[in-house]
Amino acid sequence: AMGIPTHLFGPVTAPGTPIGVLLPDIAEETGAGEVKVVLPACHDTGSAVVAVPARNQDFAWLSSGTWSIMGAEVKEPALGEKALAYNFTNEGGIFDTWRLSKNIMGLWLVQECRREWGRQGQDLSYDEMTQLAAESDPFLAVINPDDDSFFHPGDMPERIRQFCKRTNQHVPQKKGEVLRVALESLALKYRWVLERTEELSGKRLDPIHIIGGGTKNRLLNQLTADATNRTVVTGPVEATAIGNVLMQAIGLGHLGSLAEAREVVRNSFEVEEYHPGYRDGWDDAYKKLLNLLEK
Repeated sequence: AMGIPTHLFGPVTAPGTPIGVLLPDIAEETGAGEVKVVLPACHDTGSAVVAVPARNQDFAWLSSGTWSIMGAEVKEPALGEKALAYNFTNEGGIFDTWRLSKNIMGLWLVQECRREWGRQGQDLSYDEMTQLAAESDPFLAVINPDDDSFFHPGDMPERIRQFCKRTNQHVPQKKGEVLRVALESLALKYRWVLERTEELSGKRLDPIHIIGGGTKNRLLNQLTADATNRTVVTGPVEATAIGNVLMQAIGLGHLGSLAEAREVVRNSFEVEEYHPGYRDGWDDAYKKLLNLLEK
């Protein structure tokens, strides 16, 4: 479509394919010897999805950290107008699957709040910040986490307040209130992406598997279960490294399938489940988010 000569591209080779051994100079420098080289699942998110400890096929995955990526494992890419309008991506997956997914702002909002308060001489741990948010009143306001005003480093608490002021909402003042607004809004945006992933894939996705460092924020995990009305399963934290190892094991014949690899994850790492609980107020808050996204 773009007139790029296809001879420039190498052959497409499936993840899990052994492609030889380490180059002699690298083998000598590392002392690793003639280690076999196996193609991974493309990149960090691809490897992380391999390590999702799923028991079923129709699940949503959410890679949670400074940034979030949410999606599903599907057999065919979504190439229609809606996928374009929703700004979804289709990435080649493992074993003839595709990762239908969308980027979302993540705990960057919280990290930048912590950095700003640290500049002001108030050093708070993430546990302390989560506790402040948990003790604050729910649904004071809703922000669009992916608004351009939140992308760059800076005074995040003030930017959140300005967004609320600009959209004629209650303006959070206390630290816990600012954090609560940020975390609830992330959970609401996850719901928005989940609904559109289901629309594009034609599947109901349950549970939501959250992987990565963001799994340590238990409040956000519970808010996500409440906002989406789905069970949330968290772990493992180091999913990218684990998925990389699993693809090597499959490629070298130590594991026979993706299902077997995911069973290894379930048997090797502790996972936590969060079930929808407090549902009052979530639908009204979601309507606020939808209104914000339409502007």
